[in-house]
Amino acid sequence: MRTQATTLVLAACASGAWAIPTFDEVRADFKPSDTLILSREGEVLQRLRTDATVRRGQWVPLADVSPALRQALVLSEDKRFFEHSGVDWRAASAAAWGNLWNQRTRGASTITMQLAGLLDGDWRQGPGGRTVVQKVGQTVAAQVLDRRWRKDQILEAYLNLVPFRSELVGIDALSRTLFDKAAHGLDDREAAVAAALVRAPNARPALVAQRACGVLRDMQQRPSTPASPAAPAVRVDCDALDLFTTAALQRRAFDASEGVAPHFARYLLRQRDKDSAVPERVATTLRAPLQRFAMQSLQQHLRELRGRHVEDGAVLVLDNATGAVLAWVGSSGQLSQASEVDGVLALRQPGSTLKPFLYAQAIAERRLTAASLVEDSPAQITTAGGLYIPQNYDRQFKGWVSVRTALAASLNVPAVRTLVMVTPDAFHRQLGAMGLPLRESGDYFGYSLALGSPEVPLLHLTNAYRTLANGGRASPVAVTLANGGRVSAAAPAIDPRAAYIVGDILSDGNARARTFGTDSVLATRFWTAVKTGTSKDMRDNWAVGWSERYTVGVWVGNASGAAMHEVSGTSGAAPIWAAVMGFLHAREPSRAPKAPGGLVRAAVRFGPGQPPSAGVLQPLEAARDEWFVPGTQQSLFAIDSIASEPYSTSASGQKVSKNAASTPMALPAGASARITAPASGTVIALDPDIPPMRQRLQFTATGDAVQWRLDGKTLGRGPRVAWMPWPGRHVVQITDAQGKVLDEVRLEVRGAGVVAAPPRAGAH
Repeated sequence: MRTQATTLVLAACASGAWAIPTFDEVRADFKPSDTLILSREGEVLQRLRTDATVRRGQWVPLADVSPALRQALVLSEDKRFFEHSGVDWRAASAAAWGNLWNQRTRGASTITMQLAGLLDGDWRQGPGGRTVVQKVGQTVAAQVLDRRWRKDQILEAYLNLVPFRSELVGIDALSRTLFDKAAHGLDDREAAVAAALVRAPNARPALVAQRACGVLRDMQQRPSTPASPAAPAVRVDCDALDLFTTAALQRRAFDASEGVAPHFARYLLRQRDKDSAVPERVATTLRAPLQRFAMQSLQQHLRELRGRHVEDGAVLVLDNATGAVLAWVGSSGQLSQASEVDGVLALRQPGSTLKPFLYAQAIAERRLTAASLVEDSPAQITTAGGLYIPQNYDRQFKGWVSVRTALAASLNVPAVRTLVMVTPDAFHRQLGAMGLPLRESGDYFGYSLALGSPEVPLLHLTNAYRTLANGGRASPVAVTLANGGRVSAAAPAIDPRAAYIVGDILSDGNARARTFGTDSVLATRFWTAVKTGTSKDMRDNWAVGWSERYTVGVWVGNASGAAMHEVSGTSGAAPIWAAVMGFLHAREPSRAPKAPGGLVRAAVRFGPGQPPSAGVLQPLEAARDEWFVPGTQQSLFAIDSIASEPYSTSASGQKVSKNAASTPMALPAGASARITAPASGTVIALDPDIPPMRQRLQFTATGDAVQWRLDGKTLGRGPRVAWMPWPGRHVVQITDAQGKVLDEVRLEVRGAGVVAAPPRAGAH
């Protein structure tokens, strides 16, 4: 009866042992605790921990394990590993004899037997040791494993599956955590510590060091041969090894995330199906060289802005045709105090970067053309909450300007007047169609919607500009190569003719010159269309634009929402945008797009504007060829009342006297000259989108025989002078030839002005 029971037990053990998986099955089932994010070239861009229960690295082939570690492991755990057939019967006999005489001997468990226990939980040792059934089953399984697997496969699987210490499993996790290197770089001392940890993973550092010292001594003892007797024992400094082991066991060099695309990696893994397994590797659309360049450009430029209270930024690059994300830099990294915040996804106020969509809608609805005249003058718009009074940041107004100039020069008041025509609700719907869904309604934002009062992420804003680049057709972005490069279906979002006209305006260096000059950083050597923007109180600065093939969006600011100091549209995000665009087109041309069918190109001219001091009436803008949606074209654009009242409007709302006479109006006898602009008490806020050196405030007065003084210093003479403002409170006076003060106004300048020593009065 007892014999039959024993036979049944052995049969049960044998049946379980024969279920050992193959080496390829074990390798395929291995799951690291990290996911590798790969570029389209196959380069690892980011490693991100995705399993918090265990710490496994990548599977390491035996050829990539240092010879020192292989030697240390065999010497420590199984000296006859390459000789026995899975079970070391000699060691087993010695262990049994020692147990019989109560002598402490090393266990007889071989590497193959330990691997069998790792592969099948039935053979693993419990708190009270293994039962007889487990011992028999493990012995049978080890012999089966040795017959089916090669020795190198057994050793490779063991090194990748064995627990070393705490949560660390496998040699990759151990070597990167404790020694901050790959497994192929472990030296003799590190290999000895690793082998000692196999025997007692959670032992005290002193005990681990003691065992490592014995392993290291065995490693450094040369084996004897018939021609060469055994070398004398090598002296090992165990005290030094103790210090080294203690320090290594305290190190945690294997970070949870490492690479150049941490924010993109987290976004990517959040997009996967929640029921699917976490992938070991993900092939993405990112370009490795571009990702690194974008990150370096952002960090370099923010270092140059040090002292201006700006430490955060983000860069996004999209492929126009496919929507593939080619670069995603969510933070400035070590320069930021909030490096975990993803600037590509963070909600920020876009400022003037929404204006292209507004003008595109107005042109598509045939409310405006690129040559239509809009008035840049004080406006008071009645709303449910009271009067809305939009202002340009510099409190200067340009009078009547074309839509081309208003958009390229980023004038605020014309944009608000355009939104009055379009209505906030209609513009709100248009932004949604462009991929910019807003949480609140159009009525919630009101007319401030034209100036970028809602909050949007850089991801959606850049993709909306990509919609303009694609002729008004919107499609989602792509982040992986899983779809084989197929392009997502695009839906019409806006009239392609209007999208083309807006792109033509944003690429027009001449139209932009009035604000930014002809040699600004926005003027690339190849075709691009670009728009800058700055939010209220200078908290966000943007540059978004596209070329023939790419769309690039850049944001700089502070994750905390704190205001920047002296960061304008061309000094903040624009240099980074230009650098990334230059990198993309270093060897790739960018040509202007072809006009879509149905557009009309016609010559236009403009009616007269305000006369210069010479008195000759000049047209509002120079004659040019302009694009029109069919049915909206005309040859002359003028204001009916311009002949009878050709006045420009000052910031205070006062009229600056100008008529069709060839000379400025002379004062009647006995009349006193007066300052007509600016009004006393005016507060001037400098435009953060315009370089400070290009901002000027116009002083005007009645009469021509007057002299101007600013804060007691001579500023100029004549009825009109221009002054580059700087922050502070100032007194402006006009005097006669004898120095008698005829009129005086006081004003205050706020905002991103020049904080260095102010220029002497009289400089222009």
